[in-house]
Amino acid sequence: MFCNHCQETTKNTACVDVGICGKTEEISVLHDMLIHALKGVGYYAFKAQAVNVRDEKVGLFTAQTLFSLVTNVNFDAEFFVKQIKAAIDVRNNIRQQFLDAYKQQHGYGFSGELPDAASWEYSSASQAEFIAKGTIVSVISNPELDRDIHSLRELLIYGLKGLAAYTEHGYMLDASNPELLDFIHEALAFTVSGNNSLDEHLGMVMRCGDAGVKAMAFLDQANTQRFGIPEPTEVNLGVRNNPAILISGHDLRDLEDLLVQTQDTGVDVYTHSEMLPAHAYPLFKKYANLVGNYGGAWWQQRQQFSSFNGAIIVTTNCIQDPKHTYKDRIFTTGMVGWENVPHIAEREFGGRKDFSAVINKAKTCLPPTEIETGKITVGFAHNAILNVADKVIAAVKNGDIKRFVVMAGCDGRQHERKYYSEVAAALPQDNVILTAGCAKYRYNKLDLGEIAGIPRVLDAGQCNDSYSLVVVAMQLAKAFGVEHVNDLPISYDIAWYEQKAVIVLLSLLSLNIKKIRLGPTLPAFLSPNVVDVLVKNFELKPIASVDEDVEAMLVGA
Repeated sequence: MFCNHCQETTKNTACVDVGICGKTEEISVLHDMLIHALKGVGYYAFKAQAVNVRDEKVGLFTAQTLFSLVTNVNFDAEFFVKQIKAAIDVRNNIRQQFLDAYKQQHGYGFSGELPDAASWEYSSASQAEFIAKGTIVSVISNPELDRDIHSLRELLIYGLKGLAAYTEHGYMLDASNPELLDFIHEALAFTVSGNNSLDEHLGMVMRCGDAGVKAMAFLDQANTQRFGIPEPTEVNLGVRNNPAILISGHDLRDLEDLLVQTQDTGVDVYTHSEMLPAHAYPLFKKYANLVGNYGGAWWQQRQQFSSFNGAIIVTTNCIQDPKHTYKDRIFTTGMVGWENVPHIAEREFGGRKDFSAVINKAKTCLPPTEIETGKITVGFAHNAILNVADKVIAAVKNGDIKRFVVMAGCDGRQHERKYYSEVAAALPQDNVILTAGCAKYRYNKLDLGEIAGIPRVLDAGQCNDSYSLVVVAMQLAKAFGVEHVNDLPISYDIAWYEQKAVIVLLSLLSLNIKKIRLGPTLPAFLSPNVVDVLVKNFELKPIASVDEDVEAMLVGA
């Protein structure tokens, strides 16, 4: 295997025997094969756009399948075998639609040399056949490809995975954005379209970032239309003496379905990791059975799921190899999967997922073991911050707030990530931290105080809510009459782990945000020349020591 698309990849080069995430060589090769099949879907779906043939179901299939390939989402070989077969069948269906429309419009049939992704056919659709083909089309299957173009193609693919995840989240809320699905197909087609130049690859990567901004805005609107506008809210960190369910991941629709079905059952519901921001949405506040948040970031789940005692449902990334202490009470749903872990099926259109198996399991379990007490405040998305914009602006003008530091992104297992806790603690008392994503768990429980009644850590929500931080920055730029957010006293110290963070980074770059610090390490899939381009055009930089970075950020460097 060769896998280098997450931040924890071995020696910041690649995992070659087994993934740090727990991915086996078998799963890694099936991932490569599924990407290859999706490139074929993209090839024909993009051509079909030119003859006015669009099938939104095909686009959603592509987005959901790309999402299943994000780090720590699915580890079930059987799922990937089925999905590869489905992708090739979907490709052949959209191909026929394209060929029929092309002939009708032009009076003659389409001809031309086809990339392998658009023409390869399975014979047995077996796991062995797909693994054999996946080995041939793997990430490192073409050693003659220019290293920098290879690097940009990988950056594009990983950005598309994150883009697909956010788009899928929006569609799960019954929202629709065909433009995003069309771009995903166009970008996949681009990766197999022949001799595109380095500049053309850079341009497509930046277009992916632009699509990322649109996807986060799309999801923000879908969330607020369904659940209301987030508002500052205190969340309980302790536990009650009732059987309970812990829901982890990002899918707020799943949380809604679960809360409806657990009402009046005597079963409490707690959020975990990226579900924490749900408490800020007005709709969820009407459920008395949503009683608090349990635990912290995703990488602590094996310990925290054990002590929770109750049933657990993982709705999206990130899942780890379940320990024996809770494997009999964990469930997956959506694109998430682990071999021999029960999976909750998708909801029928207009209906709800059936979480009765999870609820029944919870009723047989002990109440959670308390691991902390107190409260934590969430809900500082763009509307909440802009509602107190006059206070913020006044605090900046009178010198109470000297700088904003955006510390969004992902958390992870590596010891080096203590850097983010130490930076938060080392920032002067006149600095405000803007955060989103699970990176906040490195510092959101520190006692950092307030400035003029404004908490020094403003949590906008999930990783996709990084969009809120961009909106806030743009509104502040208008308020202070500066040309660009780069002219504001804002620094960016971003932590990344997987492909949702990649699309957030590309989104920031597409908005011409400069001087972003990225860590704990720069992505292993970026070639030295591509790094140089990002440094030259955007002043992207790796993190250094806590003291060096804090000192530099205070002067805008």
